Amino acid sequence: MNIGILGLGLIGGSLGLDLRSQGHYVLGVSRRESTCQRAIALGCTDESSVDMSLLAKAEVVFICTPIGLIVPTLEQLIAHLPSDTVVTDVGSVKTPIVKAIAPLWDNFIGGHPMAGTADSGIEAAIPNLFEKNPYVLTPLPTTPPDAITIVEKIVYELGATLYHCSPEDHDKAVSWISHLPGIISASLIAACMSETDTNVLQLAQKFASSGFRDTSRVGGGNPELKVMMARYNRQALLNSLQQYRHNLDELIHLIEHEDWAALEQQLQFTQKARPKFVDS
Repeated sequence: MNIGILGLGLIGGSLGLDLRSQGHYVLGVSRRESTCQRAIALGCTDESSVDMSLLAKAEVVFICTPIGLIVPTLEQLIAHLPSDTVVTDVGSVKTPIVKAIAPLWDNFIGGHPMAGTADSGIEAAIPNLFEKNPYVLTPLPTTPPDAITIVEKIVYELGATLYHCSPEDHDKAVSWISHLPGIISASLIAACMSETDTNVLQLAQKFASSGFRDTSRVGGGNPELKVMMARYNRQALLNSLQQYRHNLDELIHLIEHEDWAALEQQLQFTQKARPKFVDS
């Protein structure tokens, strides 16, 4: 197939690498000419341009811009597309995007690959980024079945694990396992940096190892993405943060009162619960 990618960063570039490896012809569009040339050189696209009209040849288009640009990008893009072109996106928030785009383009299906790294830009693109990771599609009852089938086939080719749900349920779920951890992890780093004893802070920075690396990784990622998550999934994230604050207050209470038995019971519960979310 001829597949278009609009936005050649980590996700768009990695998507291009995998689609080309599957034999698809990839057309890329970026705001910068230098990115377009780099995408070709890295093997992420077959053709690249700063002109959206390049995507008129595409049968499927993936919009891989930052969340806040997805809807305005689609509004510009549709002037160049045949009406049967299937359009999807990779935004980590779905409800406002699907709600805005569905009336504008019949063959649109919301999507969210649950994959990424702390790096950004076309240079960060890697093959097999999506393999064995969840890829969520959020079709509406009005989404054409053929459009869903086409995107499903591509997701399977990426080696991802496919899921379907409503845009609203998607946003509530990712607020727990993606958006909340990002904010908590950033808060952890900020809390550590608030240490006023310079010697202690320097020692902490030297001693930091695998535990801190694991818990701080997402907090050290792209700030723009976190702001977009908070802005466009505001209510679900606030609900998650408020519940997290409640749980944290409970743990503080147990430690203040030296209730070690209750603390251990709570930690045994979380130890048993973790495998329900991740394998290891």
